[in-house]
Amino acid sequence: MASGTYIAYYRVSTQKQGRSGLGLEAQQEAVRTFLNGGNWSLASEIVEVESGKRSDRPKLAEALRLCRLHGATLIIAKLDRLARNVAFVSAIMESGVEFVAADFPQANRLTIHILAAVAEHEAKAISDRTKAALQAAKARGTKLGGYRGVKVDSAAGRAARAAKASDRAADLAPILADLRSAGVTSLAAIAKALTEKGIPTAMGGTEWQAVQVKRVMDRLG
Repeated sequence: MASGTYIAYYRVSTQKQGRSGLGLEAQQEAVRTFLNGGNWSLASEIVEVESGKRSDRPKLAEALRLCRLHGATLIIAKLDRLARNVAFVSAIMESGVEFVAADFPQANRLTIHILAAVAEHEAKAISDRTKAALQAAKARGTKLGGYRGVKVDSAAGRAARAAKASDRAADLAPILADLRSAGVTSLAAIAKALTEKGIPTAMGGTEWQAVQVKRVMDRLG
């Protein structure tokens, strides 16, 4: 039984299908059938209209951004078409977003991992080479760990947190721009609007404060 928050991503292959809705209704019905009966919410539905010649997927990027903002799971109707798309697989793997297919719910991220086996193999090879280099350095008498290592780890941790905060600010940028265009300009008003939209704060809270909005804006410059 489905539960939680979902962002639906639909893909139609031609502009004609996108305008007429051919294929779209079937995908929407598959998603709703999968979710039916559970304690779930569908925060947004994103439709990608493509010719089949383009490798970029701007609407997929938007769907993944919304998943990160809402802490939601990306759901698609059918796995077979999208799983063979390299751009789709890469985007899912890099996003860290949870993923499920209505026609094959057991396939979620495990299947994506299998499809990206070559990339994983390369990552493992890099890791193995790094470990071998550390072992070689240790064998030569190079001192590893200790206080210096703690400092390096702390710096790496701070850098990772800063990168994550910058990525989230970038995800929020289009929403903030829309709010400002609509005349919502004060920090308090923006905080209220983000709360009403149901977008969690960076710490997973449900209510935004003006100071949190200011931090995001400061990161965006």
